[in-house]
Order: sequence, then C-alpha cells, then structure tokens
Amino acid sequence: LIEWTGLNGLPRFDLVKDDAFADGFAAALAAHEAEIDTIAGNPEPATFDNTIVALEIAGDELSRVSALFWSRAGANTNDTIQALERDIAPKMSRHYSKIGTNAVLFARIDALWEARETLNLSLEQTRVLERHWKGFVKSGAKLAKPEQDRLAAINETLAGLGAKFGQNVLADEKNWALFLEEDEALDGLPDFLKDAMAAAARERGEDGRFAVTLSRSIIEPFLTFSARRDLREQAFRAWVARGENDGETDNRGIVKETLALRAEKADLLGYANFAALKLDNTMAKTPDAVNGLLMQVWEKAVARAREEEAELAALIAEEGHNHAVMPWDWRYHAEKLRAKKFSFSEAELKPYFQLEKIIDACFDVAERLF
Repeated sequence: LIEWTGLNGLPRFDLVKDDAFADGFAAALAAHEAEIDTIAGNPEPATFDNTIVALEIAGDELSRVSALFWSRAGANTNDTIQALERDIAPKMSRHYSKIGTNAVLFARIDALWEARETLNLSLEQTRVLERHWKGFVKSGAKLAKPEQDRLAAINETLAGLGAKFGQNVLADEKNWALFLEEDEALDGLPDFLKDAMAAAARERGEDGRFAVTLSRSIIEPFLTFSARRDLREQAFRAWVARGENDGETDNRGIVKETLALRAEKADLLGYANFAALKLDNTMAKTPDAVNGLLMQVWEKAVARAREEEAELAALIAEEGHNHAVMPWDWRYHAEKLRAKKFSFSEAELKPYFQLEKIIDACFDVAERLF
C-alpha cells in the first residue's frame, strides 16, 4: 500500500488486499503525524523551505494509501471497503483538524504570511503559502479552543455523513432491478443493451431474463432506446428516487443535517454562508460571481431546452400520441429526432467503444500528452 514496486513506480494492484487497508491507514496516519510534529518543533526560525515545502512533501505515505483506497471505494467497492470508508472518513477528518489547529505550526505559517513581502517569493511560492495559510484559518487556527473543538466535531460529522450519503445512493442503485422477459418489453433495444441486461439478470440469479438496473451503462441507454413508455417511466422514477425512499438508505435526513452543519461551520469561521466559505480560495471568489455566470448559462440553456421540447412534442404528435414531453420521454424522442434530422443513431457508435479500444485510446492520448 505504501512501497509501490510495480511498473514505472506504480502500485502492484494484484497485491492490494482489502483487509490490509486498516493497518495501512494506521501506519500512514502515524507517520504523517510524526512529520507534522517535526516541522512544528523545528528549533530554526520559519522559512519557506523548512515549513511550507516541508508541509508540501509530508504525508506521502498517507497520500499513497488514500489514493489506492478511494480508487477502490469509488470503482470496485464491497462490504469490507464500505465499512472501512465509514470508519476512515471521520478518522481522516480528526487527523486534519488536529493539524489545522496546531498552534505552534500555525505560528510558523502565520509569521511567513505576515512577512511574505520581504521573502522574495515567486508568484507560485506566494500562492502556495496563501493556500496553506488560508487552509489553516479555515481549519480554525484563529478560533478559541471551544470553537476549534466544535468545528472539529462538525467536520468529523460531515465526513461521516458524506460517506453515508454516497453509500446510500450506491445501495439503492445496486438493489433495484426491473426484470423483463424476451417479448415486446424489449422493443427498440439494441443488441449491446440486451446483452448487458441479460448479464445483469444472470448476476442476480435470473438467467434467461433481462434486467434494467440503475447503473448508467444500462439505465441511460434503456431510457434512450426502449419503445415501452410505461417501462421507461418506471425505470426513470426509480433512478431519480435513489436516496429518497423512506427506508434505511433515505438521504433526506442526511441532507438536512449536512446543510445545517455547513451553515454553522461557515458562521463559526465568519462567513455569510457555506458557499462564501467554499469559494473564498477560488478564482470566482464570491457566490454572486458564480451565480452571475450560472444565470447567463441557465437562461441560454433553458431557451434551447424549450426549443428542443417543442421539437420533441411535434415528433410525439406525428406519431399519433397526445401526451406531454415527460422526463422519461426526453432521451427516447431526442434519439429519434437525431436519427430523423441527421440519419444518426448512438447505437452505431457502440462497436467503436469496446473496453479494449477505450483502454488503447486512453494510453494513446496519455503517450501523446506525456
């Protein structure tokens, strides 16, 4: 997990075991904490090199373990990884809260920030110093101890809520399936989609049937090609209801608590709202700037969507139907409109996007770039 010995210094993914991550994180967190203590306890006066550069290169072991873990959690998760994710997310939050409120370390960074005009720093070095200084301030370095403790508790809770939110959506996506027989229920579906649905059904013990699942590789083409409007509606409603089900995986309470804690966090740090806090260290700077840009895009996007809606409604009428354009109709009729206007079908592209060809293309692009 830490000493990568694969090709070109990459990890040996075949040796990465799920049950090893807990010990890997424990070792990496301890190593990073020791590095932070060394930087903070340096008896020499603070310099850009012995403080900021040292912080930049500290935590390499933790970065390596984290890279492998979050890659697996995002792309190939399981019960072991999910249990560890619920444990490690708040643990990482506590770790970084402790660093962010290290008074001795912040004193060194703050001294450099106050003296930045006299340090002959490059533009890039000044920006790195600014990011570290602001990062510590946003971690509560300037707050009194009670407020620091409350901020750390908020961050830890938010980390746990974030992990739970994602796992709830994933659980709903994984657990829902609509099983179909090989009859008119498959009308309009191209072979590549029927093959994927048959494989999904086999994985669920329904050999010989076809499963509509909420994975994007199935739900999106199903909504695009299925001629069965009733089935499209059923699948679409399940897709948009992930995390909203009155059950164990309902995210509405998590969202409510998250918003309340974010507002409290922003208030503790002296910001008008959480958006202002998040944007402070970005190019946009303020929520007003972001909203100004978004509204320009929004107005044009809505106008274009209205034009497309009218075209789709006309196509529906041509087919002898009189229903409005609903969300589960949009992809299906947009594909038919594309075929009508441009003699083009997305299904024609699929043979060119096999996994092996995509991997070859990715490596080709990477070799050209790097």
